[in-house]
This record gives sequence, C-alpha cells and structure tokens, in this order.
Amino acid sequence: MPPATSSWSSFSGQPDRFLVCGLGSLGQHCVAHLKTFGVVVSAVDINPPQQWEVPHLPDLLEQLLIGDCCHSEILEKAGVSHCRAVLLVTENERVNLEAALTARVLNPTVRLVVRSDKQNLNDLLGLQLTNFVAFEPTQLAAPAFALSAYSDELIGFFQVGQVHFRVRKQIVHRHHPWRNRRCLYELESRHRQVLRHIPANRPMPESTHFHSPSEQFYTWLPNTTVREGDEVVTVEATIDSSTTPSRQRRHYCWTWRELGQALQQFRGWPDIKRALVQFWQVSYREQIRRVALLCGITVVGLCILSTILMLATGVSPTLMDAFYATAGLLLGGYTELFSQFALEKPLPWWLPGFSLLMTLAGTALIGVLYALLTEKLLTLQFEFLTRRPPIPQENHVVVIALGRVGRRVVSLLQELQQVVVGITRQAANGESLPQLPLIVGELNQLLDKANIETAKSVVAVSEDEMLNLEMGLMAYRTNPRCRLIIRTYDQLFSDKVARLFPYAQVLCSSALSAEAFAGAAFGENVVGLFRLYHQTVLVTQYEIILEDTLQGLLLSEVAYGYGVVPLWYQRVGHAAPAIMPMEDLRLQIGDRLVVLSTIRGLRRIEQGQMAIKWWRVRIDGVQTADARFQGANELALISGCDLALARQFMTQLPGVFPMPLYRHQALRLVRLLLRSQVKAQVIAPVDLPLSPQSSR
Repeated sequence: MPPATSSWSSFSGQPDRFLVCGLGSLGQHCVAHLKTFGVVVSAVDINPPQQWEVPHLPDLLEQLLIGDCCHSEILEKAGVSHCRAVLLVTENERVNLEAALTARVLNPTVRLVVRSDKQNLNDLLGLQLTNFVAFEPTQLAAPAFALSAYSDELIGFFQVGQVHFRVRKQIVHRHHPWRNRRCLYELESRHRQVLRHIPANRPMPESTHFHSPSEQFYTWLPNTTVREGDEVVTVEATIDSSTTPSRQRRHYCWTWRELGQALQQFRGWPDIKRALVQFWQVSYREQIRRVALLCGITVVGLCILSTILMLATGVSPTLMDAFYATAGLLLGGYTELFSQFALEKPLPWWLPGFSLLMTLAGTALIGVLYALLTEKLLTLQFEFLTRRPPIPQENHVVVIALGRVGRRVVSLLQELQQVVVGITRQAANGESLPQLPLIVGELNQLLDKANIETAKSVVAVSEDEMLNLEMGLMAYRTNPRCRLIIRTYDQLFSDKVARLFPYAQVLCSSALSAEAFAGAAFGENVVGLFRLYHQTVLVTQYEIILEDTLQGLLLSEVAYGYGVVPLWYQRVGHAAPAIMPMEDLRLQIGDRLVVLSTIRGLRRIEQGQMAIKWWRVRIDGVQTADARFQGANELALISGCDLALARQFMTQLPGVFPMPLYRHQALRLVRLLLRSQVKAQVIAPVDLPLSPQSSR
C-alpha cells in the first residue's frame, strides 16, 4: 500500500488526483467512492451520460471531458501526467486496454485499474506492467448473488492462500450452546472471530459508537453475555486439506504393498471368480466394458474350441496350423480355408456348418469391435454420452441465464454442496458445468419444468434486467416462499424495484464492485467482497512498505484504530502465515496482512486517520510478587510500551497506567491482569458516560 502522503501531494500540498474513463453505472459509483477519500477526480467519456445514478455527481468532478479516452490528447487534457491512478471502466474492454497502454506511455508511474474479463491477458499484462490491476465487476459480484440464494446464515466466503474463510450469521435460539453461557470474547479462537453482535432487544446497531471508528466492526463489547434472540456474526477459518506430494508417495507405496499381499494370497479359481464378479458389478454403469468383456470371452472360447476340432478332424496337421485356420475362419476366410486343404479323409458332416458359424460369429464380433471403437471415439470427441443429472424435485436453487455471472453463481453454489438447476436459451457443451441439471429453451416458458413450486431460491442473472424482473415476479407468483434474487445494471432502477417488491433482493453488479475498483486505485489488493447489513465489506491485502501508515503498529492498533479486522498475517521471511493473528504482533516492512474493511476503513488507512485512544486502566494492587512480574509483562505486551516502563509502574501501585488504550484493548488487558491476580479496572473517559460494561 502507498504511504500516507503520496509523492504527488508531498511537494504541492494538494490532494491526489484520479481519472475515471467511462461514466456508466460502474464509473459513476467509482467517482462517488473516490470522493469519500477527499481526492480530486476528473472523468472522460465518449458521450455525455444520459442518466446520473449518483445525485449531484457532476458537482463532484473537477472536469468532465467528452472524447475518446484512447487518444493521448484527451488524456493529456484530463491531466493524466499528474494523476496517481487511472480507472478505465468503460463497457468496451478493448477501449479499456488500449487507453491503459496510452495512459502508461504518458505517465510511466500511474496506477492502472482496468475493467476486463480477459483473465489470461490480464495476468500477462500484470507481469509486464507494474502497478497494474484488472477486474471484472460481474465476477466480483457473483458471490453476493450465490450467497443470497444459498441461505441467510452464510453471508460470505473467500480464500486467502490455502485458508478458506466463511462469514456466518447465527441467531441464538433457546437450545443454542452459547445461550447464557458464553461471553463474546469467549467465542473467539485461532479459527473464529466475532464481527458483529446485535442484542435481541435492539434489532439494529447504533449509527455511531464512541469506542469504534467503524460502524460495522467492534460495535460490541467483549464481556457481553450471549442471550436468546441475539444475532452474532462470525468469520471462521478452515485450512485446505488437499493431498500433498508426500501423502501421494505414501499412497503409491501402500498400493504396491497391497498388490504384493494379493499375489501371495492368490488361491486360484475362487479368487478369479470373485474378481470377475466385482468387475461386473463395478462396470454396471459402463456398458462398453461389459460388452467388451463378453466379446473377449466369446472369441477366446471359439478359438479354443475350433482349434481342438481342427486337430481332431485332420483339417490341420499341427497345433499352429489349427490356430491359424481358426483365426482365418473368424476373419471371414471360410471359402479360402476349405478350397486349399487336401484332406486325407472325408470331413464330418457338421464341420462345414460349424466353420460357417465361426465365420458368421467372427464377422459379428468384428462389427461389434468397430462399433465399440466408434462409440468410444465419439464419446471422447463430442461427449455424446454425457448425461446430466435429473431435475431436482425440491430444496434447489434455480439459476436463470448461464452467462458469465450465471456460470460463476452455479460454480459457487456447487462448491457449497447446494443442488442447482440452470435455465438457458442455448444448450451448453458437455465441458461446461457437466453436473448441472439443465433446461434449454425460451426463459419465460421453462419455469414450470424447473419445479419452482418447491425451489429454495430463484436467481435471475440474465443480461436483460427487465427479463430478470419478469422472471423473478413469475417465480414469486408460483412460489411466494422462495428467495428471489434479481440482477440489475442501474442502481436507481434497483432502488425502485427494492421499494416496490421488498421480498426480492435486488443487486446491482456495478454498485457492488465499484468499491473494489476504488480501493484498488489506491494500491490495495482487493481479493474479495461480501455484503454485511447492506454494506460492502472488502477483503484487502496489504504489504507493508517504508513510510506506510501501518508500519510499526500493533495489530490491536490497526484493528481498533482504523476499524478493520485482521484475518491473516505473514511475517517477512516466514513461510507459514498466522490465521486470526494475536493482537500484540507489531507490523514490519515486508509483512503481509489481510483485513476485512469497508471503503471508509480503507480511507482511514490511506489517510492515516486513527481513532483516539480514550480509555485507561487503573491497577489497585497485586497479591504476589509473581503477579507483579506477570502484570508488567501483560502491560508491555498489550499496550506496546517499553517493558522497563511497565515494571516501574507496577512498583508504584495503586495508580492509573499512563498510556491510553482503545476500549477493546483496555478490556482485554484487564481480563488478563485479573487472570494473573492483579486487581484492575477500566477507566472510562471523563467526557463520556460510564457504561456498566466498562468497569468489567
């Protein structure tokens, strides 16, 4: 992440400048979010916008140029040479990439944030161009559609390295194990962290909290007991348990060991018979294997029988001649065989008939062989035999339209083990979502075939927002109990539909992903997002650099000072990261940190605006010398002060610790001091009311 004062503003004292190319829905929302950082924003568009989705947006722009952003003259007039970042978010991806290259020629240090779904090209450009990032807004927004359809409990999931994170919302019921037994801080562990807590008697949180700079995080008090009806939102981590190479090698060794034991225990025909039965049962679903097995057994049997008869009747003097004669009969050589042999004695009357049957059988077997080979080739090439699962009967999710967003939504739901059925106008090939039950035809005529009456959710994500609304209303008329998720492209239209149809979840892809684009413009690496209480939460990765606003801070100061949630931390030079890291870790140059943050949290970090530490801790006394020693260690560890200062203070009790703390910091310190047999309490600021929780 960039330093608190950028190189552009450090000399002139002026705020940073940003340029947005393309004022469609995404571009307008990007401008609105950038302005929350207090920066100067200009814009370029090929035509004047026909509709402003964000009120008073023209007043937020320093200048609006009408022209082609691919032309260097337009970009120079827009001041690209003085810009910190350029956001290229037109609806034409070719224009975005061409304008990005033009901007880089004019300003080699400018950061480029490009709207593009060419993933391979984006990766290649990212390797060649520094300070370059590309997003596709529909892909960023797809998890929001999938989670809305999945359940009310799971509201977010993402992956950082080999760690999978899930954000869950739980309503504490009468028989819940947390009810009246656990405090909020007791729910946290190395794999779980509390994000929100809404008491049952206060359904929505307060708009402002004097102990947290964020309206989303740390609005709860750690010592609060969980009650029935409370709503608790947590983030939980699980490590990917994929098979490692060492495990694979052990697996192969075990396979060879089993093979050796099987050879030692081989008992002849009973084992062969059992193996054949097992093969027959395993190959039940693969009829080709059964047919090939039967044909092979038939050929071997006919060869043995015919060879014996050829020798017994004198048609062939030797065993090899008898075998060759049999092969000739199976390949259709009946006439050639009997016309060339001079027999010493007459043939039995049945032998020519048997030979004719051999020839016919061989011809039939060759035809079967050709058919099997042809079928196998066609299966491999065109996958004619790919059979999709049947249409589910109940508790499934119906995804209408399988474009880029639809396919991504289906993939995410299948990762969550949710049964899904897709409705599309054109049949997908076998490689595209092969395990998806599919209904093909006109979208507005296929709802009945998808068992809408018993569906869990309906997700309408076609490219036509009016069609999405129509399909959603038709589905709701058939099944008023299902969740209804509608994709739109205009935030104004979304707001109107949401007000008229409150039972529907109306999501605008551009509005959802605009915050990620705005955050990326400041150099942040946004790896995902999700919605929490009508607000977008960004999963953002930082790499600490010199003069960074995060450099040298404790993680507790990052969390409570900026209002973000640290989830993943990797010390420079260490391979293994820390999940849900301890608050007493101090950030150094080169460290990597992943946090949950709103766009306001990113702004606070960017501008170095930390909340003020208001709270103090009063220590009244200690019971033992060991308690005095351990108490000094806890003071130094949590507050970040020098250990000598903490030990000196512990010799002057009672007293108020001179370093102010954040409220969560102070409460944690008091808990640890009490555990170490040190009598302590939290002192609230004199200009703020003393909460009953503050003295715990």
